[in-house]
Amino acid sequence: MSDELYDDHILDHFESPYHKGHAACPTCSHSDRNPICGDQITLELVIDDAQHVKEAFFDGKGCAISQAAASILCETIEGKSLDQLREFQAQDMLDLLKVRLTASRQKCGLLGFKVLKTMLYSLDQSQPNSPSTITP
Repeated sequence: MSDELYDDHILDHFESPYHKGHAACPTCSHSDRNPICGDQITLELVIDDAQHVKEAFFDGKGCAISQAAASILCETIEGKSLDQLREFQAQDMLDLLKVRLTASRQKCGLLGFKVLKTMLYSLDQSQPNSPSTITP
């Protein structure tokens, strides 16, 4: 793992993010923000009939870490089943970033992960295959 906060991996995803924007017809979406620093992330997923993420998009604003982490998250979760995403842990997300983060910067790096986990919880609470839109 790199000790540099803004290594090439983070900068590449910040400068050329994967699927930044909006899905044409999202199955579900959720937004959240970090009130301390103001970072914001909206995550939109298109989930197929087999309960796999067909497409993942994000939008938001904030520091390079939060935006790059959301890009990395979208790239990682496409093709995964909802069951696989339920098993996905915070440490897995931090490992994907490939940099060591201070405790305060971990909140930036985990914002997209938090949005994903909240969305999954809400999907679990709703009826199967029903579209779900959640706002903070």
